[in-house]
Amino acid sequence: MTKANSTVAGRRLAREMRRLRDQAGKKREESAAAAGIAPATLSRIEAGTHKPKSANILALCLFYGLPVEEAHRYSDLARQTKEPGWWHRYSDALPKGFEILVGLEDEAVEMRSYSTDSIEGLLQTEEYMRAQILAEPETPTEEQIEHRIAVRLGRQQRLLEDSDAPQLWIVQNEAGIRRLVGGSAVMKAQLEHLILMSRRSNVTLQVLPFSSGAHPASQGSFRLLELPSQDDPDVAYVEYRLGSIFLEEPQEVAVYAKIFNLLRADALGPDATRDLLEEAASPL
Repeated sequence: MTKANSTVAGRRLAREMRRLRDQAGKKREESAAAAGIAPATLSRIEAGTHKPKSANILALCLFYGLPVEEAHRYSDLARQTKEPGWWHRYSDALPKGFEILVGLEDEAVEMRSYSTDSIEGLLQTEEYMRAQILAEPETPTEEQIEHRIAVRLGRQQRLLEDSDAPQLWIVQNEAGIRRLVGGSAVMKAQLEHLILMSRRSNVTLQVLPFSSGAHPASQGSFRLLELPSQDDPDVAYVEYRLGSIFLEEPQEVAVYAKIFNLLRADALGPDATRDLLEEAASPL
């Protein structure tokens, strides 16, 4: 079982503990009693909302009939769920569900995303980020703003510059490059930054132009994440005003993968995308 950060380890452990109990044919109440925990606690473990003690996981695995060596591998996985990632220090300022996304991104080997009305977060300049945050219906405190920006910059460091950075394929709706966020100077710098980022070896950037007409992602932005281990399924992430949804069922992820393939087929190629970005930046 491969090592993972706390977010991926927690989701993997939850999935495996559900599977092992079903495979063993055990009821939740008897399983919880064998581990010395409440049935509600076991429910939270299986839902991925509780970080369990490794001793409880060991007891559950032995109750499910696993060999001792394999049971210890799952208890080691429980220990990994308690190892904080770099982003945890900013968790108080992150929107609901966003901390999970950052953890999944940190492990991803490939990411595909579609962005609608604003620039893809991984390609935003700091000034653009600040203007976007200040446009929120409830203005965050200065500390919260700085924490959000720190997380975004940390994500960019990991996903764009680290030696093991994933492959990124981004389809950006033209609406995002036409909306004047933060004023002319901020937007000009942002568009020039997009051109620069589009030349990185691990980034493919395409703009979906207005001229392409109707498209299958009119309901909003989404992200697809491919994780390195077979123990972890690919994930589709969909964000909305009051939260986010993480989809892991193969048929659900396949729907978004198909949508993304249709979008990139309709979008401008990388060279034509840079031409459009230069045209949009020139009058600013």
